[in-house]
Amino acid sequence: MKVLILTNYDVGLYQFRKELIEALLKEHGVTISLPYGQLVEPLKEMGCTFVDTPVDRRGINPVTDLKLLLRYRKLLRAEKPDLVITYTVKPNVYGGLACRMVKVPYAVNITGLGTAFQKQGMLRKLVVFLYKTGLKKAKVVFFENDANRQLFVEETIVPAEKCRLLNGAGVNLERYAYVPYPEDGPVRFLFMGRVMKEKGVDELFDAMHRMYSRGHDCCLDVLGSCEEDYAEVIRKYEAEGWLRYHGYQTDVRPFIENAHCFVLPSYHEGMANTNLECAAMGRPLITSDIPGCREAVVEGETGFLCRAGDADSLYEAMERFLLLPWEQRRQMGLNGRAHMEAVFDKTKVVRTTMKGLGMENEILCDL
Repeated sequence: MKVLILTNYDVGLYQFRKELIEALLKEHGVTISLPYGQLVEPLKEMGCTFVDTPVDRRGINPVTDLKLLLRYRKLLRAEKPDLVITYTVKPNVYGGLACRMVKVPYAVNITGLGTAFQKQGMLRKLVVFLYKTGLKKAKVVFFENDANRQLFVEETIVPAEKCRLLNGAGVNLERYAYVPYPEDGPVRFLFMGRVMKEKGVDELFDAMHRMYSRGHDCCLDVLGSCEEDYAEVIRKYEAEGWLRYHGYQTDVRPFIENAHCFVLPSYHEGMANTNLECAAMGRPLITSDIPGCREAVVEGETGFLCRAGDADSLYEAMERFLLLPWEQRRQMGLNGRAHMEAVFDKTKVVRTTMKGLGMENEILCDL
């Protein structure tokens, strides 16, 4: 069988779907179609064939999107895959529509809903229409949290019998192995993700600034590329002494190891992989009480939840954590690791995915 994967970003595909691709490659040829990035080369070394396909991830230009649809249709006719797997919004919609045109079976992964679903309006209606068009003939649609699945069923985008629920992309428990909790001292909070409003960085910076101003002994490490203009704000807080910006990092594990707590006050997520990675390494979490974040936390046992978009709620959760005894923080990390082992083991997620693709009898004994 020949499998074609459509997505918009090399980092997400390699970091979060590597194990699934390895499983597919044991029995099938795998072609990946996405914009070229530095992690395409490791994917090619694994055995994938690469097709460079530009995708405007955040734009809404209809001409650009039509070109993407036509490019996907041309690619399908050239590659003649037996199955197409799509990730992220535009590959899901336009890749799915192209598969309908060419009559190729396809499986869709909903990895998050984005801002369009946050409120009613014409944009939401348009996105719902596009999803209905793109997903109409999908073989299976995978969701990373049940709230997203329920919304798609209620909006009649996809029937319930086609839906399969995954525990996110899972987390590789060997790569993100438990490491001893850092010694007591100044509390080091960690944020990893795109530096943008939707990730809650405004509330995070506000809460941290208040804690530092009120004499709490803490600091914040920030990892990730700036998707929006936060350079001046970052420089200001670096000068104050409590923020350290490290940019994008290919290996985040040393930063997780040095952290006392991971903070992700995001507005919306499919399933936040950074929460899973940090919890797997034994770090408590403070994250938003929203689908895609709350599943990673056992409230009060592995971390704390806060209201999304609420700097006061985030401040209270961070201060509450900061005032805990060191041993209680360490135990939270141990509890978080156990939660990852029980629910989010990558091997289990790959098995569930393969079963949803109708490949449950293939290669699973090797996983």
